[in-house]
Amino acid sequence: MQFTAKQISEFIDGTIEGDERVGVSELSKIENGKIGSLCFLSNPKYENYLYSTNASVVIVGKDFMPSQKVKSTLIRVADPYSAFSVLLEKYNEVINQTNAQVGIEQPSFIHPSAKIGKDVFIGAFSYIAENVEIGDGSKISAQVYVGADSVVGTNCTLFPGVKLYNRSVLGNNIIIHSNTVIGSDGFGFAPQTDGTYTKIAQIGNVVIEDDVEIGANTAIDRATMGSTFIRKGVKLDNLIQIAHNVDVGAHSVVAAQTGISGSSKLGEKSVVGGQVGIAGHLSLAKGTQIGAQAGINFNTTEENKQWHGSPAQPLRDWMRASVIFKQLPSVEKRIASLEAKIKQLNERIEQNSTIPK
Repeated sequence: MQFTAKQISEFIDGTIEGDERVGVSELSKIENGKIGSLCFLSNPKYENYLYSTNASVVIVGKDFMPSQKVKSTLIRVADPYSAFSVLLEKYNEVINQTNAQVGIEQPSFIHPSAKIGKDVFIGAFSYIAENVEIGDGSKISAQVYVGADSVVGTNCTLFPGVKLYNRSVLGNNIIIHSNTVIGSDGFGFAPQTDGTYTKIAQIGNVVIEDDVEIGANTAIDRATMGSTFIRKGVKLDNLIQIAHNVDVGAHSVVAAQTGISGSSKLGEKSVVGGQVGIAGHLSLAKGTQIGAQAGINFNTTEENKQWHGSPAQPLRDWMRASVIFKQLPSVEKRIASLEAKIKQLNERIEQNSTIPK
């Protein structure tokens, strides 16, 4: 499918510089742009590619001033990254409509008590247990397990290998990528006097609200009692561990390999970097921003504050400390040199009896 620069500019409310009739049929990164492709320039670090790319159309900012001649047609918009994201989403919708699947593949198992909505797809080797409800337009890929009494809302997509334990509740417009497990037992064990551990029954569930996307190989544990909550609009990356009774606030973003321990609450619109560790039973303020590999073991009350390091500290303190960390080898040498000089001075004082001690 091909679109002209003019059609694209109308869709994203942009202004054209160049040939408005030039056509594009694919999207690409600016460094890989070729004739017939559309790309964008948002990060100044990539500006040099603008002058060498063969892309037919490039989306740029309204105020961008090229320093060299540009052979591509430009579309100027307020925010190039957001405009390109809109186009990516529209392109994805077109692909999904073209490849839309509806119906039930065999072999698969659907319990007679399950309620399946309209225009649902259920892939081969999937298992839909008793009293499950699947909403209209949802896509259940191959080898997906949906446990008893679970609810999957409308227009959800569960990619191959997703597992929903019993009584999991999914809202609408949710995407869960391959091999993610929802509702596995929380890590609850009671220590005994003889040093062994007894398992504590995990009788709660997981509730995922609307418009959530969860990456591959992520695990979200069911609550000991009550529910583990993933609130509206949350985006979780791959390889994340969400423990029992955690509450991830609405529209928060969590990067890969992060672990959030039991009963902690992450404020809405928070941003968590990769490999972050959050201890249990904590409450983090709205808009909390945590840098990669940070460790949080305390509550936060100040909204929209940045934390870095392990144990975490405010961003400015961490930056000052980082400067000192880098200087530690030279500081160590200076201290050793000073110690040697002091030792020599003391030896001279001891040898010279005329100098009072």
